[in-house]
Amino acid sequence: MTSYRISQLAERCGVPATTLRFYESAGLLPAERTPAGYRVYGPEAVERLEFIASAKLLGLPLEEIRDLLDVREQGVCAPVRARMRALVADRIADTEARIAELAAFSTHLAAVHAGLEGPAPAGGCGPDCGCTTTGAPTTASEAVGPVAVDLSPTRTLNASAPGPVAAEAWRRAPVACTLGGDRFGERAAQWNDLAASAERREEIPDGLRLTFPADPPLAGRIAELAAAEQGCCAFFDFSLHLTPTALQLTVRAPEEGASLLADLFGATS
Repeated sequence: MTSYRISQLAERCGVPATTLRFYESAGLLPAERTPAGYRVYGPEAVERLEFIASAKLLGLPLEEIRDLLDVREQGVCAPVRARMRALVADRIADTEARIAELAAFSTHLAAVHAGLEGPAPAGGCGPDCGCTTTGAPTTASEAVGPVAVDLSPTRTLNASAPGPVAAEAWRRAPVACTLGGDRFGERAAQWNDLAASAERREEIPDGLRLTFPADPPLAGRIAELAAAEQGCCAFFDFSLHLTPTALQLTVRAPEEGASLLADLFGATS
């Protein structure tokens, strides 16, 4: 029977050895031990890793993937499919809610931008100059006031919990990145380029806040990057906030994720 040492399995599946160790500690990938203490994996580990990778592409958190693997261990497909259908339906609902939020956000940005294209009044700013708005949009057609868009599904991981427990579930997400070396380098370069284009950088507790021009295409690019990042690093907390003249991205991470935060956005003080 074929067996793999951790380095062999990492090469076979293109998954870093550090991620394999993390998967073991998270209950996703069991490993046997040799008398000398080395990890040894059976041939089923390859298929198991393929299943994990497929589930992650659906945006499923590791807790739900672990539950699916437990059902899969029974050796019957039907209950796996039934459980996966329910989880995918939840992800569809979450995605549609985010699309609606981003559509309202983009509409608001476009309306503010259009309002600033007209001639400026003589003298200083006033209540009708377009630099300051009041109120908050409740639908995509209402385009006034600041808009905040949460981009982190881990914010609602425990939505039934009271107060800040539900709001900061990202703090309890595992601190691990599942991207391989080349893919991590590409992702880091994307965030580095984005951070370099910020007009202002502000250090905040647990992270940083970047300020950009109020630009709808840029908001879409940030949302896309944040969604991709959540697929491999669920411990990051992302939110977008619109002011009348600027777009702000707030990124936070637990203390254990500070090094990854620095890799993507530069060192924090």
